[in-house]
Amino acid sequence: MAAFRIGIFTSGGDCPGLNAVIRAVVAAASQHGWEVYGFIDGFEGLLSPVRYRILEENATVGIASLGGTILGTTNRGRFATRVGLGQIQQIPKAVLDEVWETVEGLEIGGLICIGGDGSLTAAQQLFEVKLPIVGVPKTIDNDISATSISFGFYSAVEFVTQALDRLRSTATSHRRVMVVEVMGRYAGWIALFGGLAGGADVILLPEIPFHYEKIAHEVRKRIAEGALQTMIVVAEGARPDHGQFVTQDEETEKGVLGEIRLGGIGRHVAKMVEQMTGQESREVVLGHLQRGGPPTALDRNLGMLFGVAAVRLVEQKRFGEMVAFQNGHVGSVPIREAIRATKTVPPDCEEIAAARAVGIAFGD
Repeated sequence: MAAFRIGIFTSGGDCPGLNAVIRAVVAAASQHGWEVYGFIDGFEGLLSPVRYRILEENATVGIASLGGTILGTTNRGRFATRVGLGQIQQIPKAVLDEVWETVEGLEIGGLICIGGDGSLTAAQQLFEVKLPIVGVPKTIDNDISATSISFGFYSAVEFVTQALDRLRSTATSHRRVMVVEVMGRYAGWIALFGGLAGGADVILLPEIPFHYEKIAHEVRKRIAEGALQTMIVVAEGARPDHGQFVTQDEETEKGVLGEIRLGGIGRHVAKMVEQMTGQESREVVLGHLQRGGPPTALDRNLGMLFGVAAVRLVEQKRFGEMVAFQNGHVGSVPIREAIRATKTVPPDCEEIAAARAVGIAFGD
C-alpha cells in the first residue's frame, strides 16, 4: 500500500521562519510514515508544468535557521486574490480545476498552505471546491485575524530595533531628525513594536491619522529641551489626517499589478519636518531588509509549533482550518474567519497607552 502523501507550499511575501515550518511538517509527517511533496513557487507550482520536490526528513535538517524559503514563493500570478484594501478577486474556475487535477494525479491527501491574508484567501477558495487544504499564517505584518501572532513578525521587529539603535548614533552626531519607514501595509504592528523597542520619539501608524504640525511641535520641543536627535518611525500605510496613502507608482495604485505598493511616506514626513522646523532631516526606508535574514528563536519555535499543528489538522481531516495562536495556545480556526478582516492596531491598546505615558508622540 502506497504511503499517505501530503503537499506543502509557501505563498506570498517571504519572511523569516518559513523554513522552520517546512522542517517541522516534514519531521512530523515522517513520524507517520507520510511522504511530503514540496511545491515550488507557491500555488503556481500546482499548475502546468507542475513543479515539486520530494522532501526527505534528512534533507531538511538544519533549515530552520535559514531565512527565506527553500521552496520559493510568489505574490503574483494566477492566484492573486487581493487587489486592494478589502477587494477580493475570484480565482478562475479553469485554474481551480487544474489544481484539482494535480492533487488527484499525485494522490495528495492534504495540502498545507503557508501564507498571509492573500494566500489564505486563495486557500479558502480552493477549500470551497472541496480541495483538502489547511492554512498556516505567515506575515511579518502580524495583520491576520484570529491569531494573536504570526511567525516572521518578531524577526522583523528585531531588525527595526537594531536599525534604530544604529541610526541614533549618526543622528546624534549630526543633530538630525531620522525618519525610519517600515513595512506593515495597512497595519502598524511593526512600527509600534519596533518603535517602542528602539526608543522612537514619534511613531506614526495607519490607525492614527497624524498632523504634520503636531510632529513639528514635538521636534521643536525636543530641541528646546536640549535633545541632539529625534527618531521618528513611520509605517508605510500611515497618512496625515484627511490625506491619502502614499504609493510607489501610479500603475500599481490603479490595480494593474494587484495590490497597491505602499511606500514613500517617510520621504514626505522628513521633507515636511525639515521645512517646518529648520532641523536637518533624513529618511531611511528599511524595506525588504525586514523580510531577510535568519529568524529569531521565537519565530523558529513558533514555526515548529505551527508546522506540527498543520500536520495534526491533516491527520484529523480538519480541512478548511488555519493554525492559530490564541491565549498562549496553538489551536485552529476556520480559514474564512481568519481572512474576514485585517487585524489592525487598536488605538487604545495597552502598548499605545504605555507609549503615551512615557512621552512618545503619535502625531495626533
